[in-house]
Amino acid sequence: MAMLKIGRSHKARKALFTRGIRRGFLTVQEIDEALPPDSLTDAERWLLYYSLHAARVQVLDSAGQRFEPQGPRPAEESASDQNGP
Repeated sequence: MAMLKIGRSHKARKALFTRGIRRGFLTVQEIDEALPPDSLTDAERWLLYYSLHAARVQVLDSAGQRFEPQGPRPAEESASDQNGP
């Protein structure tokens, strides 16, 4: 089952890159529809946005403005958030 999830995610990312490279942009909504929030970790999602940027694909928010995602959080910071204060 994990292989099926990976296969779908890979195909969806490949389709996003193809569409984004052709048009020069993607919207956050298009990305979210293709890759629901639970399909990638925060770091994987950040890497996707970074890779799109490297491929010269602009990511636009719902207002048509350039979207700048937050970088991935350091491992120790995210671990302490999960364990509480």
